[in-house]
Amino acid sequence: MISIEDIFKIKTSADFEALAIEIFRFQFENNKVYRSFCDLLYKHPSDVKSIEDIPFLPIQFFKSHNVLSSSKDIEKTFTSSGTTGSATSKHLVTNLKLYEKSYTKAFNNFYGNIKDYVVLGLLPSYLERDGSSLIYMVNDLIHKSNNNESGFYLNNLEELKVTIENLEKKNQKILLIGVSFALMDLAEKYQLNLTNTIVMETGGMKGRRKEIIRQELHSILKSGLGVKKIHSEYGMTELLSQAYSKDNGKFECPPWMKVFTRDTEDALTIQQPNKTGGINIIDLANLNSCSFIATQDLGKISDDGSFEVIGRFDNSDIRGCNLMSL
Repeated sequence: MISIEDIFKIKTSADFEALAIEIFRFQFENNKVYRSFCDLLYKHPSDVKSIEDIPFLPIQFFKSHNVLSSSKDIEKTFTSSGTTGSATSKHLVTNLKLYEKSYTKAFNNFYGNIKDYVVLGLLPSYLERDGSSLIYMVNDLIHKSNNNESGFYLNNLEELKVTIENLEKKNQKILLIGVSFALMDLAEKYQLNLTNTIVMETGGMKGRRKEIIRQELHSILKSGLGVKKIHSEYGMTELLSQAYSKDNGKFECPPWMKVFTRDTEDALTIQQPNKTGGINIIDLANLNSCSFIATQDLGKISDDGSFEVIGRFDNSDIRGCNLMSL
């Protein structure tokens, strides 16, 4: 039996590989969708000797199937935003405590105790719909910060500016986490000079502004908000873990998460570092759904395991993985 504690005790790459293979076997036996996918690829536990041998489930299956490795009751269904008329991903979560442990421990790993911060969420597009895993996480971090001045902001940028300036005067550490278009609105409306604030963008213009490259976004935010670095969070509906970048768009994973790239022409081939390819993610916190996901993002892995996101596949289906007729 795999223990949740085992996931968060990982210290070495050997620990990670051993637990990843154990979780693959568990999910092969208990996840009907993933088992069918592995069967179509003729990949079974006896064929998997290393993590590179594990099949990665195309992320679109979360739109068309219930991806579950547990028979327990669903505690929460997280959904993606999706464009009008398009199918949305749904992540059926049977253990919210596992999700909470994952993001809390990851934040502690990268930034220290959440109680040291006032958490300000500028996430209007997420607040305006139900089922956002990001809102669930930020809301819980707001409560865990145990600070009355922590909270969400929708379109009240003037109030947010005043709050930040008052907190800055008190030398209070601040985490300002926001969707890209809303942070740009703030940076363009006010000229701030923040010295105690971590500005963290979660990506996405959500149709509110023209999409721009990360370097341009960060340049605008640095100039308007008066900070030297822009932090970034990389997560998605289908995951229960996040990677963080403290500068330059280079993301690092917590010990229970690992990223690979796959060949864009041959989706079953894992590439060596420093080549651009489709991003594959192992998220061991996804114990009760699927820990091995082929995303629609394009990226590049460095030798040290950090990664950058370069863009997305243009085509809606991941090439080489059109096995959607399960």
